[in-house]
Amino acid sequence: MKFLDNLWLALDALRSNLMRSILTTLGIVIGIFAVIAMVSIGEGAKSEITSQIEALGSNLLTVTPGRSSTGSRIGAFGSGTSLTQNHVTLIEKCPSVALAAPEVGSSMTVSVGKASMVTNIVGTTEPYAQIRNLAVDRGVFFGGQEVDTASRVAVIGAEVAEELFPDQDPIGQSMKIGRVKFTIIGLLSSKGQSGILSNDDIVYIPITTAQRRLLGSRRGQVRAIYVTARNEKVTDLAVAEIEQALLTDLKNSEAFNVSNQADVINVVEDMTNTMTLLLACIAGISLLVGGIGIMNIMLVSVTERIREIGIRKAIGAQESEILIQFLLEAATLSLLGGIIGIVLGSTGAVFLSGVLGWKAVVSMEAILMASGISLLIGLFFGVYPARKAARLDPIVALRHE
Repeated sequence: MKFLDNLWLALDALRSNLMRSILTTLGIVIGIFAVIAMVSIGEGAKSEITSQIEALGSNLLTVTPGRSSTGSRIGAFGSGTSLTQNHVTLIEKCPSVALAAPEVGSSMTVSVGKASMVTNIVGTTEPYAQIRNLAVDRGVFFGGQEVDTASRVAVIGAEVAEELFPDQDPIGQSMKIGRVKFTIIGLLSSKGQSGILSNDDIVYIPITTAQRRLLGSRRGQVRAIYVTARNEKVTDLAVAEIEQALLTDLKNSEAFNVSNQADVINVVEDMTNTMTLLLACIAGISLLVGGIGIMNIMLVSVTERIREIGIRKAIGAQESEILIQFLLEAATLSLLGGIIGIVLGSTGAVFLSGVLGWKAVVSMEAILMASGISLLIGLFFGVYPARKAARLDPIVALRHE
């Protein structure tokens, strides 16, 4: 019963100074809001990126240039990349490989009449669409004949079509990439956003056309090679075969990298976990400020209620009862701030996720962690004021004006 009595006394004291109590909780509200929002958005980003990577298939492999002997990156197109189209042929000969497709590209201006935009131009071959799960909404993806003849044909993403051909069917129409005229033969289905990046802001053209007419290279250099293994069971074997084939040709194991989907997912998870932790730590500074605010207000409250404390001790209240009462006040302030922060943080995370283009993952673990942190902050920062109140001499307290 004494605990309940102390609880009611604590709530009554907070209610009697309602505006001060509300202002005191703001630091905790802001801190918990920031932690919940940042963690939820970070987890949502990780979930979204991971699901998109997994959607490409667990048997997808990516071959990229490695590092030169001087330590500099040698993967940029036209800057001495170690990979060429000849390596695509070597990879296709590996028994465990089903398909392989090279990729080159750059950001360039595309235009139709007076309308123009800067978008990603990717040069590749026919298997690329199957390897990367590109769905054609209308028209067709270019084939081997267009690649062999370096045809000026293009397959565009939904965002490019919307920007350059509003309320029109782009199939069969012309567009310019730089100063070169292309005929549009395909429109891709919308794939949406990957975080802040759009999967629809892209144009695909034959790799030979890209190399000869746009990117100025005739040596067959590529910035990446995408590969699918025959099935999930032989993915590791395919990696080993590709590495052996490239090592035999390039004579340098550092000249290339072969990664599978599991490697990519692990890297993404490590990056997003680190970023989420960093954001949560930054947001946690608000909690520290909020805790200091609670301690300051509780010290003011002790000073204002010295006579009340003296009367309670004079009629028999124990130090432990005074201590518990003030601890309950501090904990209640902090916990209420935490609850409000959780509600606002969850709502804010959903709102921000809509703006940023990925879902927010508000986990029960994050909510329980935030509730526990807010309660602990109240108890931790409330100890000193509570002990100060409990140790007051009743005679001195009664004499206080």
